[in-house]
Amino acid sequence: MLGRLNHVAIAVPDLAAGIAVYQNTLGAKVSAPQDEPDHGVRVVFVELPNTKIELLEPLGEGSPIAGFLEKNPAGGIHHICYEVDDIIAARDHLQAQGARVLGDGEPKIGAHKKPVLFLHPKDLCGTLVELEQA
Repeated sequence: MLGRLNHVAIAVPDLAAGIAVYQNTLGAKVSAPQDEPDHGVRVVFVELPNTKIELLEPLGEGSPIAGFLEKNPAGGIHHICYEVDDIIAARDHLQAQGARVLGDGEPKIGAHKKPVLFLHPKDLCGTLVELEQA
């Protein structure tokens, strides 16, 4: 069911500072920032040969990332994203296996303009997992 690793998301308290680390210190190519109001975040993608790193900062006080950063003020790994061929089939299979889908269970459009879902970390080895339709 799982396809390739799409990205690893890192929450940062200051997106500009995170971009500087990846561009200047690590010499990586970083996309332009984009706001994702439906998810409450501003994101950039660090391009790697085999996957991406997503840096995300809160977009407003109600952002789920704001809560994460309250507990982890320096930031840290927030979630991992796997690609799936059919997000509805993947959701139904995972729910049948007892995994909980966050939110209302319906896919939202993510930063790559494709349907995404998030799965509860308590059901997946303590890791928040995002599924993105390939």
